[in-house]
Amino acid sequence: MLSVSSLVKRLQLVLLSLLIGLGVLAFLPHPAAAETYTVKMGSDKAQLIFDPPSLTINQGDTVQWVNNKVYPHNVVFDKVPGGDAALAAKLSHKALLTAPKQVVESAFVDVPAGEYTYYCTPHRGAGMVGKIIVNG
Repeated sequence: MLSVSSLVKRLQLVLLSLLIGLGVLAFLPHPAAAETYTVKMGSDKAQLIFDPPSLTINQGDTVQWVNNKVYPHNVVFDKVPGGDAALAAKLSHKALLTAPKQVVESAFVDVPAGEYTYYCTPHRGAGMVGKIIVNG
């Protein structure tokens, strides 16, 4: 039969082990929460631009493009790291958005770090181009 002092010592050991375990967990790196960023398609002043024209994000983040002014607009990626045509197609939204506040989005999950450039098909000649920089 266990004595009271023996039982107290075992309980103290269990509690100490639990505290040490929780302490170790507190210092382990935690993955950053993925963010969602918004890019306007057409500025508030009706300029044919993506606003902002350049955006720096982390792998795992999502970018939403919102139809804002002077539509129709779309998002077509033409340059991605490594020249991966399949990746460019996966991130692109070639269908034209024709109504205010329509949204398309791309998640930059499991993609290489680097620069991704894109454009709006109807307004590329007017300079409606953008860039996403993905940090590693």
